[in-house]
Amino acid sequence: MSYQEQYDKWLAAADLPSYLKEELLAMDEKTKEDAFYTNLEFGTAGMRGYIGAGTNRINTYVVRQATEGLAKLIESKGQEAKERGVAIAYDSRHFSPEFAQDSARVLAQHGIKSYVFESLRPTPELSFAVRHLKTFAGIMITASHNPAPFNGYKVYGEDGGQMPPTDAATLTDFIRSIDDPFTIKIADFETAKAQGLIDILGEAIDAEYLKEVKSVNINKNLIEQYGKDMKIVYTPLHGTGEMLTRRALAQAGFESIEIVSEQAMPDPDFSTVKSPNPESQAAFTLAEELGRQVNADVLVATDPDADRLGVEIRQADGSYKNLSGNQIGAIIAKYILEAHKQAGTLPENAALAKSIVSTDLVTKIAESYGATMFNVLTGFKFIAEKIQEFEENHNHTYMFGFEESFGYLIKPFVRDKDAIQAVLLVAEIAAYYRSKGLTLADGIEQIYQKYGYFAEKTISIELSGVDGSAQIKSIMAKFREQAPSQFNQTAIRLFEDFDQQTATHEDGTVTSLTTPPSDVLKYTLADDSWFAVRPSGTEPKIKFYIATVSDSLAQAEEKIANIEQEINDFIK
Repeated sequence: MSYQEQYDKWLAAADLPSYLKEELLAMDEKTKEDAFYTNLEFGTAGMRGYIGAGTNRINTYVVRQATEGLAKLIESKGQEAKERGVAIAYDSRHFSPEFAQDSARVLAQHGIKSYVFESLRPTPELSFAVRHLKTFAGIMITASHNPAPFNGYKVYGEDGGQMPPTDAATLTDFIRSIDDPFTIKIADFETAKAQGLIDILGEAIDAEYLKEVKSVNINKNLIEQYGKDMKIVYTPLHGTGEMLTRRALAQAGFESIEIVSEQAMPDPDFSTVKSPNPESQAAFTLAEELGRQVNADVLVATDPDADRLGVEIRQADGSYKNLSGNQIGAIIAKYILEAHKQAGTLPENAALAKSIVSTDLVTKIAESYGATMFNVLTGFKFIAEKIQEFEENHNHTYMFGFEESFGYLIKPFVRDKDAIQAVLLVAEIAAYYRSKGLTLADGIEQIYQKYGYFAEKTISIELSGVDGSAQIKSIMAKFREQAPSQFNQTAIRLFEDFDQQTATHEDGTVTSLTTPPSDVLKYTLADDSWFAVRPSGTEPKIKFYIATVSDSLAQAEEKIANIEQEINDFIK
């Protein structure tokens, strides 16, 4: 069906809400094409898109269609799966409560029980609720760190991790089999509640989650001595983090917490920031102002669904430095392993997990403690799969997992990124360095001096619409088929094509990769620098990841600049 035919179908739909009909009527031809030329697809973590009318937008009908597909998947698993049901949570974005209720109403129409949070809650708590309630699946309504015009829909499996590839592929097939989202029937919300098909979740689950959070901190005496009066500035960036983060910090013994009041209340417009992304230093502007006022040791920010953590640390001159996702991962990994080693609790089979596009610095740290690093595809569900494997086979003990995109998980009672856990450990790490008369900035420098100066950069190029999709495919094809034999005057010693599951070595030999197929290309150079390229699984972007190591940070960053320039020249 052409985009025009899809548009006409939507415009003619009975009972279409007036706000959607008005939006349809106001569309110019380019907007119309972008809204209807394709369906919003499931990627590494569900689907995410602009809020609005259309098959390539997030709206009540697209949400109902996705949930109808989930209902069909659950029905295919039998009566027990229906009775176990689905946990549903949502963040502070526009239409998040409505999308959550619509999901529950679709499930109820199929006789599938759902557990819906009474108000907004963090993504990690949704993951926890799936495990705690032993539901068959979970739904999280969120667009993570994207700007205000976005929303999204993530589906979780029974382990509390984002739905793994096999079930996700089956779910996608069920969704695609639904020809007309306007015919999907939904139950009345209040009637479904009365029938016991919808339960409302609240403080009881909060308390259970916070009980588990007590296990995150390692050295309670350290917090008692050096953490109680340590100044921490926290901003939830208008999102869900305010629900639990301050309670978790207070529970752990951190008492000098200052919150950025202007960003404490939920706000779907994220009115104080251009984008509620803790990766960006711009999101810390108000936190920095407050930090200077109270002389804060560390600033922490969580994104709207509180699965990603950003950190800024005070430097010797009193200014604040924004840490990269890889730097945060390195300092957490080093502390966890060192603290357990000092306490005599580091297991012989200790294991960490990271994505293939995250820094090798953490691999070197892990190896120095005798721990094993597992590299997995991008998407935290693959780290969750490793945790499940460790628990089932008893072959490794999970210590820490992370992605360079500011996602961290310390304790596996959650199976997705958990910024609340990460806040607690970063606060403890700051107390640890304070106990030595040092700062977190000193801690980062110590790691570099011991393991080498690693530098990384991620470049995201947005290419939306029909033309953008074609450009992304063209760039991937060019790299796959015509990539130069060297970058930065350094030979490529290994080329990994994760889609073809092949690794081509410098001498021409080809070996097989063991990861599932994924459209990712990675080039490792003779000096241990590397870069990777992949289309985003949830956004109209192509991403480039560059990583280098050298004897100084300046040298490592110079290598990055050179490789970045060559990539830009190559894709022109």
